[in-house]
Amino acid sequence: MDYKKIYLKKGEGRILRANGAWVYDNEIERETDGIGDGDVVEIVSNTGFSFGLGVINHASKIRVRLLSRDPHEEINNDFFVKRVRAAWEYRKHVLGEENTIGTKDGSGSITVPASCRVIFGEADMLPGITIDKYSDVLVIESLALGTDRFKGEIIDCLKAILAENGVIIRGVYERSDAKIREKEGLPRFKGFFNDEEFDTNVDIVENGVKYFVDVAEGQKTGFFLDQKYNRLAIRNIAKDAEVLDCFTHTGAFALNAAVAGAKHVTAVDASEDGIAMAKRNAALNGVDGKMDFVVADVFDLLPSYASEGKQFDLVILDPPAFTKSRSSIKKAAKGYKEINMRGLSLVKDGGFLATCSCSHFMDPDLFKETIASAAHDEHVLLRQVYFGTQAPDHPILWADSDSYYLKFYIFQKQSLKA
Repeated sequence: MDYKKIYLKKGEGRILRANGAWVYDNEIERETDGIGDGDVVEIVSNTGFSFGLGVINHASKIRVRLLSRDPHEEINNDFFVKRVRAAWEYRKHVLGEENTIGTKDGSGSITVPASCRVIFGEADMLPGITIDKYSDVLVIESLALGTDRFKGEIIDCLKAILAENGVIIRGVYERSDAKIREKEGLPRFKGFFNDEEFDTNVDIVENGVKYFVDVAEGQKTGFFLDQKYNRLAIRNIAKDAEVLDCFTHTGAFALNAAVAGAKHVTAVDASEDGIAMAKRNAALNGVDGKMDFVVADVFDLLPSYASEGKQFDLVILDPPAFTKSRSSIKKAAKGYKEINMRGLSLVKDGGFLATCSCSHFMDPDLFKETIASAAHDEHVLLRQVYFGTQAPDHPILWADSDSYYLKFYIFQKQSLKA
């Protein structure tokens, strides 16, 4: 198929040459007449080299988002079937937790990922689209105009491929309400996909822990799937421990600690709704008897605990992103330093701190420096026990630094004070 073309300025296309997936507005010299927003276009260098095909949006500084490196590929239903099938097969291979279900024809059983991120935007060559699977429910977030027009087709492909694997999707919910959509010239939207209503409360199991997930009202798409293996990493440390879980949301880290055999777990969050769901999840797992739940601002509560002389064997810090732009990185670093200092002050000598950042703007080196500075000011030595990042259903592209966002550490604390 002969697509209309956009031509880059001399020397531009560096991101694409480095295997990136975006073309910015200031890289473009000219374009074929008649190109409309959302059209598929061929991206051509000033020397005539074709970088492939992408979708264009004149309202966005990210002018073109790459779909294919093959300029002769047809962007049709077969294309989306290929992309979605590759994404699903990848998740089947890399995820350790599986559900065994009966086949539709009753001939046997198969194993499939229970809950996972099935589509992760550029990392799956479907830019701007995120789709999470919670058991038999899908949640979609669409943030780019170019692929927003294809989201119905992508959902249909995914439902068909999942049905081949014995998974019948009972509903799809859309959480395309992020402010960034406005930069794409798109309205913010949250609601049932194609107005097909269903019960938005979903039961899932991760690492053997049961959860209720509210895909309509929960944060992001309802649950933070990216911390799956980091939650497992705290289990040995949590056994027989007094645990403080800060920013608990719906209790995921706290529940992993309790299920692993913690003596007692205190779970803290500023959200009453989050704590209510955490209590419900604790009861679902039969561990509510050894858990306390506190609705409070963590920054206010931790100094209060310190003044009371409280100490814990394990303190977990899983805060929301303190920065969502490069302009606020310095302020965010101060926030991360403060919360890590306060967390360390509550860890017993020889105890453990689990701490993380989920902002891609907080790069790994800066996060390490911030933790080191907190340890220095608290006069403690940190021994690294574990480092993790996002689960592999949120794959990291080395050509796309934005895809690497989650940094998770566990340290043992040793006091240097006399």
